[in-house]
This record gives sequence, C-alpha cells and structure tokens, in this order.
Amino acid sequence: MQDVRGTDVQGAKDAQTTAARLRAICDEVSDRFYERADVVRTLVVALLAGQHSLVLGPPGTAKSEIARELTGRVEGAAYWEILLSKFTAPTRMFGPVDVAALTRGEYRQVYEGRATTAHVAFIDEIFKCSTAALNETLGYLNERIYHPESGGEPIHCPLIGAITASNELPTGEETAAIYDRLLVRIEVGYLADPSNFAALVRSAVSRPAAPVRTTVELAALQEAVSRSVPAVALPDAVVDAVCSLRAALRRKELVASDRRWRQAVGLLQASAYLDGRPAVAETDLTVLTHVLWDSPAQRPTVEREVLHLVNPDAKEALDLADTLDELETQLDAMAGQSREALSDWVIKKAHNKLATAGRRLEELRAEAAGAGRSTAAIDRVTGRRRAVRARVLTEALGMDASMVQDQL
Repeated sequence: MQDVRGTDVQGAKDAQTTAARLRAICDEVSDRFYERADVVRTLVVALLAGQHSLVLGPPGTAKSEIARELTGRVEGAAYWEILLSKFTAPTRMFGPVDVAALTRGEYRQVYEGRATTAHVAFIDEIFKCSTAALNETLGYLNERIYHPESGGEPIHCPLIGAITASNELPTGEETAAIYDRLLVRIEVGYLADPSNFAALVRSAVSRPAAPVRTTVELAALQEAVSRSVPAVALPDAVVDAVCSLRAALRRKELVASDRRWRQAVGLLQASAYLDGRPAVAETDLTVLTHVLWDSPAQRPTVEREVLHLVNPDAKEALDLADTLDELETQLDAMAGQSREALSDWVIKKAHNKLATAGRRLEELRAEAAGAGRSTAAIDRVTGRRRAVRARVLTEALGMDASMVQDQL
C-alpha cells in the first residue's frame, strides 16, 4: 500500500511539474507574439485534451509561426507539417512509395517523417485538401489511422493533436467534414493596439536577447493527455453551468452537436489541469468561446453568452466595445468634414466616452485579476480602445497619437 501511495504522490508531483512547464511555455510564446496570449493558451489546452484546432485568419497574422513555436517545445516528439493544395496526393502526406523496393517488384511506402509517425502536426491551408486525400485525412484526424495504399491492416498513428490553419472557411461539403472535426476554432486578426504595432515595427531592426526556451518531454505530455487531464474532476455546479449555457445558446438559435459538447468536457478538464487545479471551475468555460460557433459571425454571440455566465466583468468589457464601435462608425461618417466640426465632435462626445471606457476597463481588469478570472477579453477591448483613440487623435485632431499621453 505504501508503494502505491508513494507512486500516486510522485505521479501527482510529476503532473504538477508538467503543468507548470506548459504554463511557462504559454508565457514565453505569448511574450514573443503580441496580442496572442489567448490563442497560445487555447492551442495548448486543445493539445492537452488530445483535440485538433484551427487557427483562422488572414495572411501575416503569425498563424504558422505560433504553431511551429509551440509544437517545437515538445522534446522527443516526431513533428510533421505540410502546406496542402488541391493537388496534394495522399502518399505525400502519409508515405511515398519506396522506389528501391519497387524496382525489386515490391510495393512499399516510406512512413518515416510523414503524418503516419508524427506525435504533433501542423497542417497549413487545411481546407485546400485534395479530393484524393480527403478520406485519409478524415481518418487520420478522427481515428488516428491510415489505410496503406497497398491494402492490409490500417496503421495506428501516434498523433496527440494537430494544429491546422486557414485563411478562409471551407466552401464545399467535402472540406466541411474536416471543419466539423476541428473542435477548437480560433480567429486571429492583425494587431489592434497601436503600441503593440509600434513594438512590432521596432523589433524588425532590434536584436533581442536569446529568449528563455522552456520545453516539455514527450512522455510527460502523453502522460498528461492520457491520465492527468482525464482525472480532473467535473463538479455538478459546472455541469449545471454547461446545461444553462446550452439552453441560452439554443434561445439564440445556436445549436452545437451532442458530440461537440461531449468533446468539450475534455477541454474544460485540460484548462483546469493547465492552471494546476484538481477540478473544473466555471471560469474554465471561457475556452468554449472557441468551440460553439460555426461561422465567425456567431462568435461574438457565443462569447457574450459564455462570459455572461462565468465572467461578468469581461461581459461588461464587451459592452464597452460596442461603445467603441459606435465611436468609430461616427468617425467614419464624418470623413471629409472640417477640422472644426471634427474637433467639436471630439470635445462633446468622443473625449468623455473614451475616458470613461478607459477608467472602467482599468477597474474591470483589477477586479478580474484580483478574483483570479481571465483578463483576456478585457485586455482585447483595452487594445481596441487604444486603436480607436489613435484614430481619433490622428484623423479628427491631426495629432501624432504616439506622442500624446493616454488622456482620452
């Protein structure tokens, strides 16, 4: 019995160490990529849950770089990546024909270095998957199996999870089947915060110090995925919250499949594990903002319903974002008007609204941080406020936003 208890204690310590290393990885990668902290954390949560993720956004938003940086932190893992096109053959993905064997009259495929042997994978332009490779790609993502071209028993692939990327949503029924199998869907855009954009520009000519590079062993990650994450408890209160969220989304005519809801439980457990908690908390439901929508137009509604349930300060931040959107719409409508008219608008409307939003966002962030809640949504709205402020200063007042202290 003592040996068993000792093993359990050591296993718990190892699990805590792995979680701590993964948190360090999240922090380091987030520091490198501006405005991507939530993206990075969500990708790690998906990997811990053994699920696949999609990063959706325009070119030049660091989708590939983030995926490579994260997957490269798993020591000992076989890594595979590919850029798909409508001409990509299944053999290029899963194993080319062994030419030497073919000359001897044998038909064999070389699997080493292909999807078939990978523990982690990055698949770029996933929805450009060719018709010829579609069924094998689905089998690879769904069941982690590949059926050899020569027939015979299917090959079981060691894939933990795949990060996929795309500049656009699927347009046909065939690729829609792949889209359905990507549990986590994350939207990324260009930098919104002017200060982050300025830092990005400076980084093009600066020589940063060699960054700290925390890694995690493949065996430790596999242990977390197979044992530690599934062992995280799911309290009845969280089950009730999930049921309430489902009902709220149905009232908005947003319906996710039972399979998607069931798979999402693993994400909740992975989120709690990553934070070093033995049980899921209601705050972990924030990860569902990346799960329960089909089109980007639905995402804001899903996010509001989730945050209304678990993070009231973030919900208020999104309400403030509506105010910022209204200001920007008004600024667009005033294009071409005189400097006097624009200045009058700033004095009578924009100044007070921007100042009030700034003060309230600071208060909300302090309240959320003090309560241990996520500040990701609040930080995103804060960046949005800075961007709107910069537009007001430059377009309405003719000032250089970077040279003025944030007093609006």
